[in-house]
Amino acid sequence: MKIEELKNVLISQREELLDFLGREKLVDRDVEGTAKKLLSSPNVLAILGVRRSGKSVLSWRLAGEDALYVNFFDERLINFKSEDFERLLNAARELWGEPTTIVLDEVQEVEGWQKFVSRMRLNKRIIVTGSSSKLLSGEMATYLTGRHVELTLFPFSFREFLRLRGINLGKNWEHSDRKLAEIKRSLGEYLEIGGFPEVGKFGKLYLNQIYRDLVERDVIMRHNVRHRDALRELSRYLVSNYSSEFTYSKLGSIVGLKDVHTVRDYVSYLEEAYLIFTLMRFSFKPKGQLLAPRKVYPIDTGIARALSLKTHPERGKLMELAVFLEIKRSLSYSFSPGEVYYWRDDKGEVDFLVRQGGSLLPIQVTFSLEDAHEREIGNLVRVSKLLGSKKALVITWEEKGRKNLNGVKVEILPLWELLVKGLNPFLSST
Repeated sequence: MKIEELKNVLISQREELLDFLGREKLVDRDVEGTAKKLLSSPNVLAILGVRRSGKSVLSWRLAGEDALYVNFFDERLINFKSEDFERLLNAARELWGEPTTIVLDEVQEVEGWQKFVSRMRLNKRIIVTGSSSKLLSGEMATYLTGRHVELTLFPFSFREFLRLRGINLGKNWEHSDRKLAEIKRSLGEYLEIGGFPEVGKFGKLYLNQIYRDLVERDVIMRHNVRHRDALRELSRYLVSNYSSEFTYSKLGSIVGLKDVHTVRDYVSYLEEAYLIFTLMRFSFKPKGQLLAPRKVYPIDTGIARALSLKTHPERGKLMELAVFLEIKRSLSYSFSPGEVYYWRDDKGEVDFLVRQGGSLLPIQVTFSLEDAHEREIGNLVRVSKLLGSKKALVITWEEKGRKNLNGVKVEILPLWELLVKGLNPFLSST
């Protein structure tokens, strides 16, 4: 591409983004402060995550207005090649001078971008964004081993959703009946429409558009899927059956695919696009984890509700999905490696086992303690002792309290409190 062409694209993209930022209500993201610190020295910050989750806005806010920003989803850059990167840099120099920070938005659209980033990171701050979890695999891992920080950005948390709605918690908010009523009312809305930033503006119908783009562009087109109708059916089944177990062989029989390897590939494509997460069962034997059924959780409660065929959601399963997403978000935003599993044996199930550093926290989710039969709480305590955890969480809709059962401190929290405070305070105290 010619430098003048690139100048036109850079100027128009900057104008469009500034216009968007000027007219929209921006929300401070939970991870913003930590991410800024990680970008304080020459480095590569990779912001990954599902499309429409706010990666572009976050990267611009982190980089500042003096950064070289380019979005490769622009149709005018469809012929952009790796050899055009130097021309792109020269175009920015002629327009605004030498950039100290470079933002390459949706950079997976350009083959060979890795070498340019590897060279530029030596004396510039680099932000790359992508809607594929494979962005940093393969060749990228070779070029930037130990030289980048990775962040998976999720749709709005409940805390961010409250900011979007203009609900400020303020001091002593937990002791205000009016504030608690407002928070609980907002939680119902949050679970119904989810956290995609633009859904609050365009309404629930926008969720269907996001879902279609994810499946068609980020899965079918990106991977040139052969059995497209089967992939669409498989995706809808998994998203609508959230918080449930599945096996690849059962999925194959449902969508008419005989080859289990193809089914496994299709599920991995959906995971790579961040539409779903699959959760492995905990086992002391690696083979046991691989052979056991997995559970599926979509990226957003709003998408799960939009795709579900049930008029009235199963409240416990929807709460379980919200807790899972908060766990994944907390692990990502803490920039500290962590793992999450579920537990099932012949005596019962525990919804989540969260491991981070030296901490292990078992979590059970139930709508009310009346629904949490004594056997379920007993399983939570039994598994906690088996795994050496002295603390466990029970998440309910509104009940709260503490119990000491057989040497395990069981803290009972309403869902709104977990989503407002986040998981990290409870992990750090285990």
